[in-house]
Amino acid sequence: MKEQNTYEWGEGVFTLLSWFKKDKVKNARVLVVGAGALGNEVVKDLALFGVGHIYVVDFDRIELSNLTRSVLFREADAYSHSYKAEIVAKRAMEINPQIKAMSIVGNLFSEVGFGLYRMVDVVIGCLDSRIARYQLNRLCMRAGKSWVDGSIENMTGSVQVYTPGLSCYECGLSRDEFNHIMVRTGCADVVNLQSSAGRVATTPISASIIGAIEVQEAMKIIHLDTEGASQFKTLQGKLLHYEGLTNRTNVYKFSTWKNNCPAHERWEPVIEGPNLSAKRTVSETLSTLKSLLNVNNVEINMCNNKFIDRIVSDKPEKEFKVMIPDSQLDNYMSSNDELRKLRYVTIFHKSFYENIDVDFPYQDLTLQQIGIPLFDVLHVSTEKGLFHVELSEDAALFL
Repeated sequence: MKEQNTYEWGEGVFTLLSWFKKDKVKNARVLVVGAGALGNEVVKDLALFGVGHIYVVDFDRIELSNLTRSVLFREADAYSHSYKAEIVAKRAMEINPQIKAMSIVGNLFSEVGFGLYRMVDVVIGCLDSRIARYQLNRLCMRAGKSWVDGSIENMTGSVQVYTPGLSCYECGLSRDEFNHIMVRTGCADVVNLQSSAGRVATTPISASIIGAIEVQEAMKIIHLDTEGASQFKTLQGKLLHYEGLTNRTNVYKFSTWKNNCPAHERWEPVIEGPNLSAKRTVSETLSTLKSLLNVNNVEINMCNNKFIDRIVSDKPEKEFKVMIPDSQLDNYMSSNDELRKLRYVTIFHKSFYENIDVDFPYQDLTLQQIGIPLFDVLHVSTEKGLFHVELSEDAALFL
């Protein structure tokens, strides 16, 4: 029996597989978005394979109803109302102590830095709403990364792989589906909309099967050669549908790529900012950007997460100073007794900042405090044009 400090995970097992590249898997970085039933199965299989770096994103907490189909959750987790992402990451490292699993408790578009999307080899979506898929697709297209999408309901499920230049989730939406998403993403309460989309009855079997296929497709992407060629048949540009009631599995061609789709925007090139961090103040950041880009004027666009200075109610007419990112506004209002009561009888108007420059009145706030996550990529306007600049000082937190 080998000593614990000399044992290498999968030795004499996976190494017998002709296609398995140990170093590729050990050094791989996979972002798993969603830590429910599918996310449990996906992370479990990634850990068993020995994928070296797993990042788990979810903003939700564990409930007793999750226990029927989530292999990594325990009754005590539900009673303590623990965060799904934290428990999934913890249990992954219990399964395989030789990997690193990191949890990010938050929303995929407002609390996950874009630098992480750029860093990983593949993204696996374990989501249950069109809004979340729409957002994840845009981020992956922007980063030039393939993402694997899985969905389950009752005894059925499906898997698709979206790859820039070949297939795109947004391109496959009907006009009604797209319009519905546009209306919903226009609301401040996007996180709550996603979490209250309604429970769908599923089984642990469908979660196991679909989760396993998602990981299988991710492993194929991890094993791509330097030219992007694959020795496998993949689901890129295809749809796999599993029907447990009739024991049928079908694969369909489902390659949707429209040249005029706005989701195909690619953020490149990205300039690395080794002295830039979301922990630094607005003032420090603006000064560093001017020096890095050799410009006189800089303006940071907040994209989808405006900074809310204050909100004003109609009846009674009253002003509330909030000073938080838009993504946090709903939780803030829910936790404030006066605002929680007023929101049912009045309309609130926001006073916000969408662009941050030298005239921004709160120069001593950090980027995190105004709504920019760690390891993000800033959308910067200058007199010389538009630049994308990474908060590269934060990269060490994810390595």
